[in-house]
Amino acid sequence: MKETILDVLLYLFEHYFYDDPDAVRDRDSLQNGLIQAGFSPAEINKAFDWLDELARQRPASSVARLDTPVRVYAEPELDRLDIECRGFLMFLEQTGVIDADQRELVLDRVMALDQDEVDVDDLKWVVLMVLFNQPGSEAAYAWMESQMFEDEPEPVH
Repeated sequence: MKETILDVLLYLFEHYFYDDPDAVRDRDSLQNGLIQAGFSPAEINKAFDWLDELARQRPASSVARLDTPVRVYAEPELDRLDIECRGFLMFLEQTGVIDADQRELVLDRVMALDQDEVDVDDLKWVVLMVLFNQPGSEAAYAWMESQMFEDEPEPVH
């Protein structure tokens, strides 16, 4: 099986973080559970490194900025994120689901994935993981989660 960092992260998120956040404290048992689920130790370690970096990069403040600058994407970002992904990020930022700092964190975490291209579904998962890790983002996380798991997404007000 050719798994990616994102596969490991999604498995962790769906089976541990979401269902039982207290189980996340013991990395050794998490690693054993992932190995039993069929993931390679190398991909597991990359996923843990990805999560560690996410935890280190929490924005210092969540002060809303009124001046939202236009984001110019670098060539590697353009190669990895198609126009649908970039449009989705812009939508999330313009509707207040994420702020500019969170957008940058999402982009950083997307670029840290071991994938040549990221589709909008993968991007949604990264956004969900970033919001899950951000204090004070509970409402944005709940909205994002509802958009991912409902058949008919509700509009942003």
